[in-house]
Order: sequence, then structure tokens, then C-alpha cells
Amino acid sequence: MKVKVFIDGSSGTTGLRIADRLAERPEIELLSISAEGRKNVHERAKVINSADLAFLCLPDAASKEVMPLLRPDVKVLDTSTAFRTDAAWDYGFPELKGQKEKIKNSYRVAVPGCYASGFISIARPLVELGLVPQSYPFSCTGISGYSGGGKKMIAQYEAERTDPALDAPRSYGLALHHKHLPEMQKISGLAHTPMFVPVVCDYYCGMQVLVPLDLTLAGSTAEQVAEGIAAYYKDAATVKVHALNEALPENGLYSNAMAGTDRMELYLTVNAAGDQMMLVSLFDNLGKGSSGAAVQC
Repeated sequence: MKVKVFIDGSSGTTGLRIADRLAERPEIELLSISAEGRKNVHERAKVINSADLAFLCLPDAASKEVMPLLRPDVKVLDTSTAFRTDAAWDYGFPELKGQKEKIKNSYRVAVPGCYASGFISIARPLVELGLVPQSYPFSCTGISGYSGGGKKMIAQYEAERTDPALDAPRSYGLALHHKHLPEMQKISGLAHTPMFVPVVCDYYCGMQVLVPLDLTLAGSTAEQVAEGIAAYYKDAATVKVHALNEALPENGLYSNAMAGTDRMELYLTVNAAGDQMMLVSLFDNLGKGSSGAAVQC
């Protein structure tokens, strides 16, 4: 018997990628809905309730609108920010300690945000292993391809160029407010909200999140940090930790290096004085950072 799966919001970037992946799986039956039905929350709920598992690839409000209408035994994986800090939902990052079993047995899984995945992959082990205090003042920079902005941004970048500003990297969220910040703080176990600046660039997909670490303030050595993170992810099939100060590809990291994959690679460097590190999470914002992560869950 095939597993019945419905993708609510299958016309968006994330939903389309999930549909493409699952269409190749013979054990899965993808359920459909009419164009009119997509506009009616009760019709959407009816299809979801006939499924074994549903992906919600919707704006926050639409996810919140449909959830009260669903059977409690339908497995739901939500890709919006609506439930990522909700205690009734399990966070969909299987490589975090104890999280794989929770996801496996859960009927409500909140798929992480892309930038959040990169930051949490670094900050969570550091705090959990006691390598930095919960009160450490984390900051990070995220660099992403334009596909992370969805259909409107993709169309803007791929149309005939009339705005030369699109040729250059663009920082945003400069008021230090971003929708991923609540999960970045909560899932990492931080006492304070990290300072975060995202940057979008003129390439389709791929992402890197850079987290600087003051080792004196953290109270750890570079070797302790490197050994701790390597041990934390030693059994993770999709996360690779590179050795401390391993030679970087072409003496640098390109943000699109992991494009088209579902893997995440962590790079760790330390300065000559041994008191500062740079920790970098490199992955595809549509892979481990979005649709690939949803399918993994």
C-alpha cells in the first residue's frame, strides 16, 4: 500500500522541490487538489485529512489557519516560521542530539529556516557541550543565493536587468530583526538573541553562515571547540566537519559550493594568536536549508 502524501502550497519554490523529489518515489502517492480548492481552507484540510503525511509550504497565517482543522494523527511537516518555537512541535533538525527519534515519532514537525540551520548547526553544539556559556554574545552573517527569497525575488533577479544594484551583494535586516531569530535563539539554548545580518547575492542557490568566536570570552580553546563539534556530528550522514585550519578550497569558501546537494559542511579556522575562530556552515538553502531538509524529516 502506498503512502499518501499531500503538499499544501506545491506551487512555491520549496513545495515544487519537494514534489519533484517525491514524484520519483514509487512507494508514495502524491495527492492533488483543484485550483479552486487551494483557495478554500476547508477543502485543503479535507485533502490533508485523507493523507498519511502532509507538507505545509505556506505563509505563516495559512499554516495557522489550517492546523485546527486537521486530524491529530496526520503527520504534518510545516516549512513556515509559524511553529518553530512552539513547544507542541518538534524541531526538524535530525542531527541535533536526541532529535532524530523525536522527529521519527512526531506528528508535528517544524522544518528549520535556512539561515537558522546554518547558525544552529554551530551554536547548538557549542552551548550544549559547555564550550561557550549560554550568555555568549553570538553574532553571524549569512550569505545566500536569491532563490531563498521565493518566486518574486527569483523573477526579479532573472528578468532582464534594469537595476544595476542587483549585480552587487545586498545586506538587509540591518535593524537586527529577522524571522529566523527566535528559533536561532531558542533551539541553540541562548540567553540572548544573536546579532544577525543576512546578505543576498546574484547567484541562484547555496548558502554560507559565518559565526565568529572569541575564545577568551568563550572560555575554550580552538582544539576543544574543533574536537567537540567533530564528535557531536561523527554519526551524522549529512553533516561533515572539516579539520581545524584544513586548507580551504582555492583559499576561500564559495557560497554556492554545496548547491544541488542535501549535505552541510562545517569549516573551522583559528587565528595565529589562538584567541579567535571563524566557524562556517556551508550548504544549499534549497537542500539542507529547505526542501531537502523537509524530505529528510
